[in-house]
Amino acid sequence: MNIATITLNPAIDQTVFVDHFQLNTVNRARAMQRDAGGKGVNVASFLADYGLSVTATGLLGAENPHIFERHFAAKGITDRFVRVPGATRIGVKIVDEANQQTTDINLPGLPPPPAALNTLIDVIDELAVNHEWFVLAGKLPPGVPIEFIPNLVARLRSFNCNVALDVSGPALIAGLQAQPSLVKPNLDELRQIDLLDGEGLEAVGNAARRINQMGVGLAIVSMGAQGAIFSDGTQLLHAIPPSVTVRSTVGAGDAMVAGTIAGLVEGLSLTEIARRATAFSLAALGSIGAHLPPRAELIALAAKVTVTVVDPAVTTVTPVDQ
Repeated sequence: MNIATITLNPAIDQTVFVDHFQLNTVNRARAMQRDAGGKGVNVASFLADYGLSVTATGLLGAENPHIFERHFAAKGITDRFVRVPGATRIGVKIVDEANQQTTDINLPGLPPPPAALNTLIDVIDELAVNHEWFVLAGKLPPGVPIEFIPNLVARLRSFNCNVALDVSGPALIAGLQAQPSLVKPNLDELRQIDLLDGEGLEAVGNAARRINQMGVGLAIVSMGAQGAIFSDGTQLLHAIPPSVTVRSTVGAGDAMVAGTIAGLVEGLSLTEIARRATAFSLAALGSIGAHLPPRAELIALAAKVTVTVVDPAVTTVTPVDQ
């Protein structure tokens, strides 16, 4: 099965390693790393590492595409990005491994000319003929209206394609109206759009169910160290990860999206999808850059994930048989 990712606002992730990072003072970095990034690029990278056929498209600065081109070639990702005038933005990630903390500094990105957006739509239409899944992830670049998101979701649905949507704020509100197949907000993103009413597992479960009632087939709410809620309108599951050493939180949510899609295309049950997605996310936490370990390690990680059945109406939790 062919999968395509769409990244409208990619970034070069410049990761600086600073143990015991402090504000308002001089910090001594011990290392630096640069990676091709952006949420959709990360999802494509994880899927490619898992051995799936992936095409990446979106908008890429014509002045500095080389790090992306090398990355796509190394991962075996088909590059269908539309080049636009200017340089792709840099996102600075300050990683404090000693305290297991990551600080992001994200720049706004390039405003694309209208002709580039038209070209991108043509590319997506072409890909929709033979790609069953599309992942639309990340922020909009400056100058692109919010309506671009729901219009694109609806356009892909008209081709009978499945769409995974991982955006935030007004773009998420608008995108939900187009009824994508899958969404994966985190707790903060739910609060931003007033979908999370209260605290605790019951509130999160109710929010996921409300998303299902909007016509979204699978709603996933990531909750950091507390795991994630998976809801398909019938089942409501809580995936609880084991404790792991965190090198960087960058890309962990993207890995969860990738793991979910990998499970869906393999026809796994929702319980096994929850384990698979959580294992992808755990693997990302232990790596700098969007890279997965071999499948045997992912399977071992998935086996350590506890999945419980949650009923938010009565706040009961029932373990799922391993």
